[in-house]
Amino acid sequence: MLTESLVWEKLKKVIDPELNVDIVSMGLIYKVKVTNRVHIVMTLTSPGCPLAGMFDSLVKEALDSIKGLNVNKDVSIELTFDPPWTLDMMNEETKAELGF
Repeated sequence: MLTESLVWEKLKKVIDPELNVDIVSMGLIYKVKVTNRVHIVMTLTSPGCPLAGMFDSLVKEALDSIKGLNVNKDVSIELTFDPPWTLDMMNEETKAELGF
């Protein structure tokens, strides 16, 4: 069954290739809304992130294992920089891991 908690669980498997940390722990996911579709609001560490184009496919790949979800039709990803990402958005464990 498609639930918000299942989507969050799958998003934890998406690893930021630059820092080798999942995007949930990094604080890059701002919102997950689940109806009969999935809408994700996320950000990047900076507007000029060279890996910006990769995240859409990485997120959809992670969600592709959810039974009955067609990631090409049922998943929308909104990229925003409002508010801009800061180190404070990381969870405490990740900050410690990365030395912040």
